[in-house]
Amino acid sequence: MRRRTDRGEKQRRRPDRESRPAEVEEQTETQILKGRHPVATALQEGRPINKVMIAEGSTDGMQPIIARAKERGVVVQFVPRTRLDTIAGSTHQGVAAYVAPYAYAELEDIVARETGHAPLIVVLDGVTDPHNLGAIVRTAEAAGAQGVVIGRHRAAPLTETVAKAAAGALEYLPIARVANITQALDELKEAGYWVVGTALDADNRMVDVDYKQKTVIVIGSEGVGMHRLVKEHCDFLVTIPILGRVQSLNASVAAGVMLYEVVRQRT
Repeated sequence: MRRRTDRGEKQRRRPDRESRPAEVEEQTETQILKGRHPVATALQEGRPINKVMIAEGSTDGMQPIIARAKERGVVVQFVPRTRLDTIAGSTHQGVAAYVAPYAYAELEDIVARETGHAPLIVVLDGVTDPHNLGAIVRTAEAAGAQGVVIGRHRAAPLTETVAKAAAGALEYLPIARVANITQALDELKEAGYWVVGTALDADNRMVDVDYKQKTVIVIGSEGVGMHRLVKEHCDFLVTIPILGRVQSLNASVAAGVMLYEVVRQRT
């Protein structure tokens, strides 16, 4: 297995920090969180909640949610299931909550975050499906990542759909939303991270890279993969072996495979 040993093997370009565009402050509204595990996790982690709504007759498994809401002084309202369907759709599992929107973290805060493991950050380039984003957040948290970075444009924002797919992981894992992915990668390089991107035409296999150092894993969209400039900002491009006729993996599956190669090497 080939290993990198010379940090100078690739000359890196550095951004002009003076020309970095200012971030635009996000204005968000109250969101609806649905599903037993996401609501229970939000209550457990102390996320601001305005009200919990439970479908009438849905008593199985609801007592811990009700008890925790009462401990925190959160209003619990029992409503007809048809009303809950109208408010939260059909996948609410009998419970939903009005919550404050998820706050995006700063990239610098993710870099500084201590997890007890070697530093690891996931960067998503053009992942627009909220189910994929939620699944990636869930896997990244399980793999001990410091956080996930998404773009402000051509990317799924944090919504209740993402929260449900993440199954509570959004309460533990910070998400940064940046104006420019390539600038974010340059900042991560300056912080000592090696950037590894996935591409079908890469010369290296995913197992040919050493992930024991500070690592960024970049995942592109299913349709076009990584954009050209993002690909050029990677230190290494690797390919995930595919033996069948399908030429690409779902973005969340690709992220899971890559992250658990990182875990395999580190444990």
